[in-house]
Amino acid sequence: MFGKIIKGVAGSYNVVTGEGTVYLCKARGLFRKNGITPLVGDNTEFEVTDEKDGEGNIIRILERKNELIRPACANVDQVLVVFAAADPEPNFNLLDRFLIMMKKQGVDSVICFNKKDIADSSKLEVIAKNYEASGFKVLYTSVLKGEGREQIEEVLKGKTTILAGPSGVGKSSMMNMLSPDAGMEVGVLSEKIRRGKQTTRHTELIALDTDTFLCDSPGFSSIYLTDIEAKDLKNYFPEFGPYSDKCRFLTCSHISEPDCAVKEALAKGSISRMRYENYCLLYNELKNRKQF
Repeated sequence: MFGKIIKGVAGSYNVVTGEGTVYLCKARGLFRKNGITPLVGDNTEFEVTDEKDGEGNIIRILERKNELIRPACANVDQVLVVFAAADPEPNFNLLDRFLIMMKKQGVDSVICFNKKDIADSSKLEVIAKNYEASGFKVLYTSVLKGEGREQIEEVLKGKTTILAGPSGVGKSSMMNMLSPDAGMEVGVLSEKIRRGKQTTRHTELIALDTDTFLCDSPGFSSIYLTDIEAKDLKNYFPEFGPYSDKCRFLTCSHISEPDCAVKEALAKGSISRMRYENYCLLYNELKNRKQF
């Protein structure tokens, strides 16, 4: 039989078939011997050992389309990264770091700004200008008010999506809105630092439909870019693409070189200044990091 791993805890894996039946499976020792760890999202071939109790053994992991490290998940089509439009205030440098990390792993990102009901409308316009103009699909929602659900469902349909973002922005509440049976624990914001408490502790795929899966993931408050050289950082900012070939130097970093088409586009307002300033900060961070 064939199915998809939707949850893994302590060496046991919940595998769902195309008909929606879930089996509790163990992985054969052969996987451990070959250094293979089954991941949530893996498409598998398994054998049923006890039909009555719904138990089985995973005998083969099918070829993976991709594999994410954090959260540990395979065959991901996209990431829905959720930030609050207000309370807590969005950290755009953190958002850009996440977008870079996903692009490096070859996964498309959709940005969702939640809590639009308490955000200043002019702020939302600035957000739209910065990210929609940078080539990202941007959604605005208010889980509290039940606004934006249809937009989210349209984006998720027929795909395996990771739900990611800092703690306290409404991810678990969004999961509960989309799948009431998920029963995700909802945290509260710290009054002192306006930071959310961690409520998601493991990776699990929730089936919204037979071909639509959503995975909640632990929140993050910091991201360190690894395995990226400063000279390559520009490749992770898609809005630079239309201008890079017009720079005087092929190796232009878009920082201090003369006749830089990217900086000219920036001066004309064609590129987000906020995004560009984050690029400069990250470029210098990567350039100056210690090599061990």
